[in-house]
Amino acid sequence: MSALLETHELGRSFGRLTVLSGLDLTVEAGEVLGIIGPNGAGKSTLLSLLGGSIPPSTGTVVYEGEDITRRGAYWRARRGIATSYQVPRPFLGMTVLENLLVGARHGAGLSAKEAEGAAWYALERTHLTEQADAVAASLRLLDRKRLEVARALAARPRLLLLDEVAGGLTEQELPPLIELVEAVRDTGVTVIWIEHVVHALTAVATRLMCLSYGTVLAEGLPHEVLESPEVRAIYLGLEPDLDEAAAEAARAERERDDA
Repeated sequence: MSALLETHELGRSFGRLTVLSGLDLTVEAGEVLGIIGPNGAGKSTLLSLLGGSIPPSTGTVVYEGEDITRRGAYWRARRGIATSYQVPRPFLGMTVLENLLVGARHGAGLSAKEAEGAAWYALERTHLTEQADAVAASLRLLDRKRLEVARALAARPRLLLLDEVAGGLTEQELPPLIELVEAVRDTGVTVIWIEHVVHALTAVATRLMCLSYGTVLAEGLPHEVLESPEVRAIYLGLEPDLDEAAAEAARAERERDDA
């Protein structure tokens, strides 16, 4: 594998508040990098810096060997970086298919014929073909999240940034979402996924990073990161029940590795 994305000493401040500081990151083509951390750790800011919606205060972003630090979100979308947001942002008055055509035409800059093919491909990968003509406003939350991912896929990304796509879903709705991310990964798309639902994240992630106060606290195989005393202490201090979920996720991963 070769490095698809790198950051060097990446940082972002808002006035006197430093949200992210000195972040060095390497993401290999084809991997799924999961990012965890307490609220205020800098996770969403990092995704915004990678997607180009905000510029960094310090450091550089390198994509496919090119310095794209000063390139905006529009340019990055045309070069294969797509973002799926925590709160779905469909065009509510448009159909599911029309939403995807917008992503393909205006996000990726595809021709009308190419956009139609990309849109139907995304519908198939996200199991939304039967709802292609449904108005987005009529979709339930799980299908809106599917649509959010499908719209990003229709832009034919090489790198997909997922921002807490499991948020708001029930336990019964998580398996279809996990299968969706797995399907995206299996197409060769590189994924960076920020998530608070730890067991959903570790079901797919090949590597895990924990951020705390804008810096990297731990990084490595998911079970190693989740068993780190520093990581466990952060979650124990934030959400007592999350430590048990993290431990269970770590055990499940070890069992998969041993199988």
